[in-house]
Amino acid sequence: MSKIAVLIPCYNESKTIEKVVKDFKKELPEADIYVYDNNSTDGSDEIARKAGAIVKYEYRQGKGNVIRSMFRQIDADCYLMVDGDDTYPAEDARKMCALVLEGKADMVVGDRLSSTYFTENKRPFHNFGNRIVRFLINKLFKNKIKDIMTGYRAFSYEFVKTYPVLSKGFEIETEMTIHAVDKNFLIQEVPVTYRDRPEGSVSKLNTYKDGFKVLKMIATLFKEYKPFFFFNIVAIILTIIALIFVIPVFNDYFKTGLVLRFPTLIVGGFIMLSAILSFICGVILDVIVKKHKQQYELILNQFKRNED
Repeated sequence: MSKIAVLIPCYNESKTIEKVVKDFKKELPEADIYVYDNNSTDGSDEIARKAGAIVKYEYRQGKGNVIRSMFRQIDADCYLMVDGDDTYPAEDARKMCALVLEGKADMVVGDRLSSTYFTENKRPFHNFGNRIVRFLINKLFKNKIKDIMTGYRAFSYEFVKTYPVLSKGFEIETEMTIHAVDKNFLIQEVPVTYRDRPEGSVSKLNTYKDGFKVLKMIATLFKEYKPFFFFNIVAIILTIIALIFVIPVFNDYFKTGLVLRFPTLIVGGFIMLSAILSFICGVILDVIVKKHKQQYELILNQFKRNED
């Protein structure tokens, strides 16, 4: 029987963690249920342990830090990641895991946005933020994933053990999605019924602070994964600014035969030089990224051979 590991990051979820553990034990009785406590102060760890979970601890605060430890420490054929706030239904777990175990997906996305998320979620800025992130990721990385930031996902062993976790906080889901798209992993989506947190359960996600981190993460990863396009955009912007500076100077020169504004010409020249350097940086970094992708594919090939 293939081994399934259910991974539940947990920070002060005493109101819901027992139900989450029991629901997934019922749907996946053969699975190991891991709860990683992230410095909870409300006894979430003991509640989870009594409910039948294997409780481990991550003392570095942040969901990204928790996921990093989970992926490093646990071995399984299929990993099912779910939040401990009882917003995701356990009924979809079997279907999501089956896609991974049958080799039909390296990452299965529990798609909330195609079902009940926008009606169940009571935080309008979260709804707006999800739409913005989905639009940016799909445009910048040429994909059609419906739910970028869902915390309900299933992964293959290959994905988990070759995925470098860089994020420390809630931006981890965005990073996962971009990594899977960029490295051409097989992605499937399963619509899931989302329900808002029960009364008394408080979200740890700060709409503005964590939203800004996610947008910053998108910009950073766009620069790192698509440097040619990123630095070309910068070069075009700098070129336009440089032209705004130098065109009036050249107009004066053609009319009078004199350069009347040397400081403006010098500033424009330096800006144009920066544009040229930005373009060159994009070309060089694009070559490096392509070499990195080739190296990553070789690592995956070696990983598969060792796994077999």
